[in-house]
Amino acid sequence: MPALWILPEPLLLASTSATRRALLVSAGLPVETQASGVDERAVEDAGRSDALDTPALARRLAAEKAAGVSRRHPERIVLGADQVLDCTGAVFHKPANPQAARQHLQALSGRSHALHSAAAIAIGGQVVETLMASARLSMRPLTEDCISLYLDLAGPDVLQSVGVYQIEGLGIHLFEQVEGDHSTILGLPLLPLLSSLRRLGCLAF
Repeated sequence: MPALWILPEPLLLASTSATRRALLVSAGLPVETQASGVDERAVEDAGRSDALDTPALARRLAAEKAAGVSRRHPERIVLGADQVLDCTGAVFHKPANPQAARQHLQALSGRSHALHSAAAIAIGGQVVETLMASARLSMRPLTEDCISLYLDLAGPDVLQSVGVYQIEGLGIHLFEQVEGDHSTILGLPLLPLLSSLRRLGCLAF
């Protein structure tokens, strides 16, 4: 039977992100997942001197994840990915609780921010490709009542997003303008990734 993925083992995603896995599966790729175990804040702190270079931070995090899992599975094609939200130089992380989620939305309300989505491919414990795509999103001004209603309707899933929104769902109501590829916004530079996999001989076309 014809197959798009021509390697004997599935792509190994160094993440347990259901969203990233779904994006890869929807593109016809067989995927297995494994948590990277990378301490993201430690990686960020190690590069604190260039912390404002948020695309570089996203690339570094993706590369650390890919390399770590690849060292455990040197025979596999390993994909690491990460996303950094930059609002006028401030880096946002996933909120720890509903109050932090509220504070995120208060800070993003009426402002534009960038999402930098990076991916890294590792083979034999070494990163062989790093990829990047960015999107820009403008959130409409939100009243406190609007924020409260959104958080009530969206539920605890918002804690899984750095921007406290899932734009594929109710989060779309928070925005007045979105510039960028949908997969980039969801956390994976899918088009550059597919091009890279073709160059590496992983895909049939």
